[in-house]
Amino acid sequence: MSPAESRPDLAVPRGTPLSQVSGTASAYRLPVYIACTALALVCNYLLGKDMPSDTLNYHLYAGFSALHDRFLQDYFAAGPQSYFNPYIYVPFYSLVSAGLSALEISSALAVAHSVILWLTFELAVSVCPSDDRRRHVTIGVCAVALAFVNPILMQEIGSSLSDITTGIVVLAGWLLLAQAVSATHAARVLCAGLLLGAASALKPTNAVHAIAGFAVLAMLPQALPVRIRHGLGYAASLGLGFAIVAAPWSYRLARTFGNPLFPLMNSVFRSPEFTTEPLLHYRFIPHTFVEALWRPFAMIDPVTMVHEELSAPDPRYAVLMVLLSVLFLRWLWRRLVHPPSLSARAQFTPAARALAALGCGLAVDWVLWLSGSGNSRYFLPMSSVAAVVIVALLFRQRPKVRYYILFVIFGTQAVQLLMGTQYRWNAVPWDGGPWFQIEVPRQLVIEPSLYLTLGTQSNSFIAPFLAPGAGLINVSGGYALGSEGASGARIESLIQRYTPHLRVLLPGSRLYADDDRRDPRRSDVDNVLQRFGLRVDMRDCVRITVHGLPPDVQVTLERLPPADQPLADTTDLLTCHAVPDNADHSVQIAGQRAAEVVLDRLEDACPDLFQPRRLLTEHIGDSWQRYYANTDLRAWVGQGWVKFRDVIRSDQIVFVGRESDWVKAPLRLACGRRNGHYFATVLNSKEGP
Repeated sequence: MSPAESRPDLAVPRGTPLSQVSGTASAYRLPVYIACTALALVCNYLLGKDMPSDTLNYHLYAGFSALHDRFLQDYFAAGPQSYFNPYIYVPFYSLVSAGLSALEISSALAVAHSVILWLTFELAVSVCPSDDRRRHVTIGVCAVALAFVNPILMQEIGSSLSDITTGIVVLAGWLLLAQAVSATHAARVLCAGLLLGAASALKPTNAVHAIAGFAVLAMLPQALPVRIRHGLGYAASLGLGFAIVAAPWSYRLARTFGNPLFPLMNSVFRSPEFTTEPLLHYRFIPHTFVEALWRPFAMIDPVTMVHEELSAPDPRYAVLMVLLSVLFLRWLWRRLVHPPSLSARAQFTPAARALAALGCGLAVDWVLWLSGSGNSRYFLPMSSVAAVVIVALLFRQRPKVRYYILFVIFGTQAVQLLMGTQYRWNAVPWDGGPWFQIEVPRQLVIEPSLYLTLGTQSNSFIAPFLAPGAGLINVSGGYALGSEGASGARIESLIQRYTPHLRVLLPGSRLYADDDRRDPRRSDVDNVLQRFGLRVDMRDCVRITVHGLPPDVQVTLERLPPADQPLADTTDLLTCHAVPDNADHSVQIAGQRAAEVVLDRLEDACPDLFQPRRLLTEHIGDSWQRYYANTDLRAWVGQGWVKFRDVIRSDQIVFVGRESDWVKAPLRLACGRRNGHYFATVLNSKEGP
């Protein structure tokens, strides 16, 4: 019995696509499923273990926190991501904690990830214009192949990233919607809503796919009142699916922070422990309408920072746009020259209607996704839908045209995959060891301490390896925490509870003096700790050694070294005792207040660039800085100047006037984004904006 044959019976009419999936006629699916899984396993093995920064930053911690109550001992342990719904990461944490080798864990994940290819096959079969089994297999296999050559999909196979896992749930929902369009049945619509609601609860970026599902339902072959009724049922099941999956975690968030979706939608719930400024990551969102129209073609270029941080060239969306344009022009020409007869209109078969519904849903989804994130990692399920639409359209053309275009697509993408694609964020060779090989000093295993972690990379993955009862707070990173307000009160409460067992944790093997001009510097660490009345005790510093990591794990925009070039596999985390600091810091406090006035005025002069506004100002080196997560900008006041820089794209530093001028009065700026890069220019008083 194939996996498809073991699916639950939804009591659907015979002869429909879903009944074919569950019947004996589906025996040919089993070899396809096996081939898809084998392909995923081979791909995973060849690419090596993936160690993206998110794995260390919050993936392992999320699974750990889902199974262990961390609310009373941790606070922003992995930054704002600490409080995202963690249940999707429980399987990864469970596999790691079971003591399996990294290859075994990654292989298990790859097997699970291969299901997205199974569903791609089923979706292609559901829009096949013929009942011939060979044609089903041909269309399905071509769609699977076109979905698989997506660089984003290949990057994530076998990794801890949840985009494929939740994408499977989304694609299953869309498969049910497509089948409902072919043969309307309320059970399919309701089950699709439950699946898409659950996927949105597990990963909020999937909400755009749930919303776009309404566009698919608009193509139901029913009267308008019936379609409205199905749409209302779909909306209700969406809410129910979301509530079932989100409720347990949301209840804890609401009790702790007063926001059931914390830290998301805090502009609505207004928890005092997080910014109430709107959050929207602009990294890949087109700035102009022309830029949005060009995006499918821009994605062909094998460069970084187009639709993902890595180089991931993908020509399929450009092919789809060109194909649709040609088919539309041909249809328009034929309609003008030869108006359609009644028999021609009758050729709109259930499969053709399902394909049209998928196309409409995909178009709506593309617009919503591009305006909401533009990150292709969040578009993975729709990339499979796009592959199905392309193949289904081609198989409605003449064989020579069809196979010629497919040959060009696969040939072009093969060259891109071989020469222009980065397959892993931080690839690590298989060595037979566990996913994490960590050497923790005995005193840290038996003595529960409160760790104040520093850096955008929170290293919260260390939590399961510390003493039971140890706590983590990422005080300086992607979202810096201070000693004032509700957050400050919570941190102060934790510090008092753990005193004198307080430690600071950061990457590095030792702390350097400022004269060494090397990071990490002791003065930077003390500057952070001073916010909480603490300083480093250099007499008690120990190292945690982590094996199997590439050096300085972070968002890597450079190409990985060749496979035959050995990677350094040891990373040190330094932890030192933190003790009370009674020194006078009035000079620094005055400098901070002056810098805050300048940075506040800078934000008001150009709110489109510097957002979210009014975040904590940190003292780093000889400057005062703020990090703006929406736009990836870091602005600072130092050496008499006001400057900013895009830290992800590593753009050049932009100078926006002297500090003394900003102190006297706000300056006027002409600012914005051009060709994907931010700019700002100080205007003279006589100039207009």
